[in-house]
Amino acid sequence: MGIEHVPVMLRKVLEVLMVRESGIYVDGTVGLGGHAEGILRSVAGGCTLIGIDQDIEALKIAKKRLENYNVHLAKDDFSNMESVVKDFGYKKADGILLDLGVSSLQFKTEGRGFSFLKDEPLDMRMDRDQELTAANIVNEYSESDLAHVLWQYGEERFSRRIARAVIAARAKKPVETCRELSRIIERTVKRKGRIHPATRTFQALRIEVNKELTRLTTAMNAGMNLLRAGGRFCVLSYHSLEDRIVKHSFKEMAHEGIVTIITKRPLVPEKEELCSNPSSRSAKLRVAEKL
Repeated sequence: MGIEHVPVMLRKVLEVLMVRESGIYVDGTVGLGGHAEGILRSVAGGCTLIGIDQDIEALKIAKKRLENYNVHLAKDDFSNMESVVKDFGYKKADGILLDLGVSSLQFKTEGRGFSFLKDEPLDMRMDRDQELTAANIVNEYSESDLAHVLWQYGEERFSRRIARAVIAARAKKPVETCRELSRIIERTVKRKGRIHPATRTFQALRIEVNKELTRLTTAMNAGMNLLRAGGRFCVLSYHSLEDRIVKHSFKEMAHEGIVTIITKRPLVPEKEELCSNPSSRSAKLRVAEKL
């Protein structure tokens, strides 16, 4: 499809994941297969990878990319990784990776509705089989519920003001496109600095549409149940809400004697990567090892 995919912090991921020959590894957000290919190529004797993604289009690309390796791919939610792995005939995993970033496929493919820069329908579904879309939220949630979503998931300080403006706009006609919503926000909140005033709202809507934080909390527990002793759980997050869940989950598990935390502080991209792949700038990598 001509969409470039550069896996974030690949070298560091491979270092901390400690891939071994004949191991079983789960990539819960396989996307276009960049990290997965790196994992599979990292050991001369080969290993097995189970890739999970909600996006059927991404899985088609990953399947082609990984066709020469020992791979099992499933269209599912990573919070269901235990059942997915068992359905493929495996009981435990030697390592798990979750890259919580939005795929370049989702941002760049026409009609997906993730970007406030595009004039396309408000959608934002990672799994296009689900019913709830961003348009449903924008046009059907009450003012208080919409403001709550923008504050809780976008940490948007002007959440009430934006929600009020959206309610006023939709009283005249439904807000149907990314461009329409973006313009409402631009008229409501003045731009300061480089960050577009719609950035936090679009993040919040995407998280609400896909129930990202709820799924992540479930996945943290599911992944730890799935790991065998000595296996490592690696999570790449891109904003404070995700990172907080990962950090607290690992801390609680360490307190309970389930894991040892490998990264006392999160690993971040090196300057060279930031120059070649600016989208990695907010990435944080946390790692824990099952005891």
